[in-house]
Amino acid sequence: MRIKRGFKARKRRDKVLKLAKGFRGGHSKLFRTAADTVDRALMYAYRDRRVRKRDFRRLWILRINAATRMNDMSYSKFIHGLKVANIELDRKVLAELAISDPLAFTQIANLAAQQL
Repeated sequence: MRIKRGFKARKRRDKVLKLAKGFRGGHSKLFRTAADTVDRALMYAYRDRRVRKRDFRRLWILRINAATRMNDMSYSKFIHGLKVANIELDRKVLAELAISDPLAFTQIANLAAQQL
């Protein structure tokens, strides 16, 4: 007697096609191409969740650097001054301050400069 995998196979294919919703052409309609595309998309999603963290850190450092240069200081000296002064603000908060409240950032930069 042969085994028919109707229910399980259909469920597996439907799961893949549901993940492929929104892809163009056969990539959302045909199981084989959809499965390949979904695998690739999931790999990119996994990788880029980690890359996003790197990208944001680079952006924050860039913004902090620009703001510290306006206060006649380099980024590395600013960070070192914060460490010496025991000011424990992370780069995300510092970057937000640099944009939304430049006066507060200037005060923090002055505190860091005094410690050097």
